[in-house]
Amino acid sequence: MAFGDLLDMVGGTGRFQIVHVTLLCVPVLMMASHNLLQNFVASVPPHHCSPHANVSALPLSAEEKLLVTAPLDLAGKPLRCQRYSAPRWRLLAANGSSAAEDDDYANPEEIHDDLEGCEDGWSYAMRERTSSIISDWDLVCDLRSLKQMGQTVYMGGVLVGAVIFGVLSDRYGRRILLIFSYLLMAVSGTCTAFSSSFSLFCLFRFGCGMALSGQSLNSFSLIVEWIPTRVRTVVGTITGYAYTFGQLILAAVAYFIRDWRWLTLAVSLPYYIFFLYAWWFHESSRWLFLNNKSEHGIKNLQSVAKINGRPKESEKLDVKMVQESMKKELVGSQDSYSFLDLFRTPTMRLTTISLSAVWFSTSFAYYGLSMDLQKFGVDIYLIQVIFGAVDIPAKVVVTVAMSLLGRRPSQCGALIIAGVTILANLLVPHDQQTVRTGLAVLGKGCLAASFNCCYLYSGELYPTVIRQNGMGFVSMTARIGSMVAPMVLLAGDYIPWVPGLIYGGAPILSGVVGIFLPETLGSPLPDTIQDVEDRGSGRRPKKETKDANSQDNEANLMKQVV
Repeated sequence: MAFGDLLDMVGGTGRFQIVHVTLLCVPVLMMASHNLLQNFVASVPPHHCSPHANVSALPLSAEEKLLVTAPLDLAGKPLRCQRYSAPRWRLLAANGSSAAEDDDYANPEEIHDDLEGCEDGWSYAMRERTSSIISDWDLVCDLRSLKQMGQTVYMGGVLVGAVIFGVLSDRYGRRILLIFSYLLMAVSGTCTAFSSSFSLFCLFRFGCGMALSGQSLNSFSLIVEWIPTRVRTVVGTITGYAYTFGQLILAAVAYFIRDWRWLTLAVSLPYYIFFLYAWWFHESSRWLFLNNKSEHGIKNLQSVAKINGRPKESEKLDVKMVQESMKKELVGSQDSYSFLDLFRTPTMRLTTISLSAVWFSTSFAYYGLSMDLQKFGVDIYLIQVIFGAVDIPAKVVVTVAMSLLGRRPSQCGALIIAGVTILANLLVPHDQQTVRTGLAVLGKGCLAASFNCCYLYSGELYPTVIRQNGMGFVSMTARIGSMVAPMVLLAGDYIPWVPGLIYGGAPILSGVVGIFLPETLGSPLPDTIQDVEDRGSGRRPKKETKDANSQDNEANLMKQVV
């Protein structure tokens, strides 16, 4: 493809690419903080019904108030959503405990008529967090499903953002939409921290979700469209590692900031800085050339050449050179495109359907495992670190696999292994918590590897003229998966094994579907839909001859890195 020759001409992987990728990766660190923020701002503290008014006024200890207020369940723990209709004062007597055990707890059904709901609200034992949206707005008992609803609304914002930003960035460019996304995240995150009600919280979290889609789609496109083919896998993995370390940063920040409002503000304020320095970013010259903005594209290439220390090469660049070298691509990009073009031709249609299944199941299972850390019975800060740290070896393995085996087997293998480990967890007894947690961590690592492969693989499969539409569409299917995932967790209240069966089955099925995707290892980025169809039919463009050995070059590079 002609643009690869122009990119090599101005420096390939010089100072510009290093600074450019670094500045784009820093905001990715904070993406994990917003995606997984729910684990900390919506952590559910131990709670029970508040004592009756006449009990609260007495000089009794908290344990004594609880004793006369809350009945015990069959496991000997205070009920969370019911209390005695009247205080059981006799339980404070010297022999009250044994009498109560005989009279009140032997047959809970017999005392059911003496119970009532939490008429005076709830009391919370804030051990791990000083506050959460659960304790602030009493999202417990009959309102407990609102916790999952909050995350679903956020993911709904991510879905809407994927559709809107995917279309707009193909029409108006990657850079300006990325700058707007940074500002939207900063403002929405700040407003979230000062929300006075759960409804406002959901509204502003919806805005954060939209901003996150704009950031992820345009950041990756600006990265992949400014780097040559031979280092695409390595750079794509570096971007993925930024998200991984962001998970570790979230655990550290949440550990030291225990108030949910200050935590939300802490992970949102950096976006004001990102908004300011993002004005330096260069718009993708590849996109500019294909949208009849050759003069602007030439200026960007000349700027890159100077930054990379090749001022003489910049003088050789002109519009005529670009038009001659990219004649085929420019002709193929004259038409306007929409998401419908993702389905018009055979190869594009097969690619879109298969990628949709891969993205949906990856996101569905990933957030199903990652969004309810309290269920593992381990300190939430520790399990967040473990879940984040497992991505490091997982992404090393998938990076080597993508470079040596190819994108397709790496993508399918990661999904199938993840599904198998999740299903295996169903066979492990609940008292073997260590084994269950270990399998969950392994499954989460495979899903993280799948995500890492998804972004790179999809960017290579879709052509430049409709890449953002394609990335936006498959990202939309992923967000549908992440929206459904919290709702599936609610099914576990009725049939405990159902969520695990669904979370494990989906990746295995999509791993099989992924076999139908074409391999892209060593192939230059396609610029037009015709390029994609040529690749699907086995025909190779003339410009691809120069990069015929890219696969060997990339494999050798990965061996050196590892």
